[in-house]
Amino acid sequence: MLGIFKSTLQKTTQNIRDLLPKTHKKIDKEALEEILIATDMDYDLLEMILSPLGEQISRNELEVALLRLFRGESYYDSVQAKVVEDKPNVCLIIGVNGAGKTTTIAKLANLYKKQGKSVILGAGDTFRAAAIEQLKLWGQRLNLPVVASQIGHDPSAVAFDTITSAVAKNIDVAIIDTAGRLHNQSNLQQELQKITRICDKAKAGSPHQKILILDGTQGTSSLEQAKIFSQTLGGIDGVIVTKLDGTSKGGAIFSMIHTLRVPILYLGVGENAEDLIAFNQEEYIATILDSIFEPTH
Repeated sequence: MLGIFKSTLQKTTQNIRDLLPKTHKKIDKEALEEILIATDMDYDLLEMILSPLGEQISRNELEVALLRLFRGESYYDSVQAKVVEDKPNVCLIIGVNGAGKTTTIAKLANLYKKQGKSVILGAGDTFRAAAIEQLKLWGQRLNLPVVASQIGHDPSAVAFDTITSAVAKNIDVAIIDTAGRLHNQSNLQQELQKITRICDKAKAGSPHQKILILDGTQGTSSLEQAKIFSQTLGGIDGVIVTKLDGTSKGGAIFSMIHTLRVPILYLGVGENAEDLIAFNQEEYIATILDSIFEPTH
């Protein structure tokens, strides 16, 4: 597994090695600041993490400080994935155009399918004909039912039909796509709120998971979008980060966790249905630390 994180964060760790050609037992605080900023970690967050530490920082000190970001002050404060017992588990997928939403939906569906669960897809991005076609194509490839309408139709109706179909057919998971709302378009935000209300009408308590897709190549600049999506929907339940293998901004995940306080569920690491890996905070941190510090053993 660690190998997957190493290859996913390869551009980030290469960036660190360019700044720091050899690993150290301890590293000067100023040099460490420069390195972590180069991975696109937010400066204020960096100050908060490093200020309690001395001028020379060891691997263990930094590891504890970074893990605390995920765990909070106690176990009960930690960022954890929501457990959904309801059937169908309704997942609403949100994010701006180009972040890789439709492909991520296919990967997520494939993952549930491998777990032996039945899945239905809802083509709720009715703004783009390409999005509807792409989802239908993935449905065919993965042998999954897809609920779709014509371009320009009401996406809330697609959400309603997807959920009622899932209930009628006793399907485990319903995954619903949404248009790639530009976060400043208030009419689209209102529409997203309407979709969530209609989901609740189709099945009380749904959507159970509002999952935000963030483009890893955008780094911390995607956080403004994320905050607005979160405010629009009264919170989100998790994040999937795509294209992280194509960027040196791997440190942005720390800022995402700190700002949003929701779990990073998966990383998208390619174009195929299998290219989705569960996020593991220990392995993620270890991969970054390995490029800065000498091995501990």
